[in-house]
Amino acid sequence: MFTKTFKSHFKKINYRSFFSISLTTLAAFTFAVTAQAQVNGPVNYVIPFGPGGESDISARLQQPFFKEKFGQDLVISYKPGGGGAVGWASLNNLKGDGQTIMGVNLPHIIIKPAQKDVGFTTDNITSFYMFHFTPDALVVTADSPYKSLQDLIDAAKKKPGAVTLSGSGKASANHLAQIKFDKMAGIKTTYVPFKGTGAAVTALLGKQVKAEWGYTTVGAKQGKAVRLLAVAMEERHPLFPNVPTFKELGYDMVGGAYRGMALPSSASESTRKAWSKMVGEINNDPAFQKKMLDGGFAMLDIDYGNMDAFMKERVKEYISDARAAGLIK
Repeated sequence: MFTKTFKSHFKKINYRSFFSISLTTLAAFTFAVTAQAQVNGPVNYVIPFGPGGESDISARLQQPFFKEKFGQDLVISYKPGGGGAVGWASLNNLKGDGQTIMGVNLPHIIIKPAQKDVGFTTDNITSFYMFHFTPDALVVTADSPYKSLQDLIDAAKKKPGAVTLSGSGKASANHLAQIKFDKMAGIKTTYVPFKGTGAAVTALLGKQVKAEWGYTTVGAKQGKAVRLLAVAMEERHPLFPNVPTFKELGYDMVGGAYRGMALPSSASESTRKAWSKMVGEINNDPAFQKKMLDGGFAMLDIDYGNMDAFMKERVKEYISDARAAGLIK
């Protein structure tokens, strides 16, 4: 009886579909085997900053998904100094066996070596995936007189330089955003650099400045204490459906602080591709995406195969903006 039933059902199978399913299954199996071959124990995930920052937060969000999907731990360690430069300068001295990866940030790995010798160049950082960015946002306190982006622009035009804005360091994503927007809007504001996003937020909440060039993550963390005037995204962030994009308001600004991962340059092509696929699998997990968006991040999917083209565009944009502002020669 069982044999007859099995034969009856088997005859109904479309052989082309069966072959397609088999190939899909084989591809999935091959990827799983390849991933296991590249990760042979706990992975050292080096963050080139101190603990508690957004690079650290996103790494900790990735940890459980990596464990679930690939059966190994991501062990986070820190190598702060020089705004990331100390870590990146040491990257290519590490083993390229796939057991050590390092976080990378834009515009940091482009602007820093363009300004001076920091022990690494943009080209010798082997980035294999960019997984998200924190979109630039103009942030004010909830009780600010600036109710809209236009209010801030009008104030800056009325008294050039009088509108002060905090931000995370010189030549950072925040600083470049301020430079670009001032040019676009035809205004002059005063940028006040602080050591990190946390310090820039503290300055805003303490009324040391009138606004902040921050990120959507600031809005997610500070809640009702702050108000976002605009975000640098193609579309509105789902966490802030009532906040317009700069593009909606006539300013072609999309960007922020990009985050990804890199391997030592000695890592083989197969190791680079395997890692790209593993991170891509995490990045496309709906549960992971929800955690990212709830934290105010915006998703990005630049894999190893598309990294060169992506980086060329970013280098062109950042170097042009930084040179125009006199940040580099």
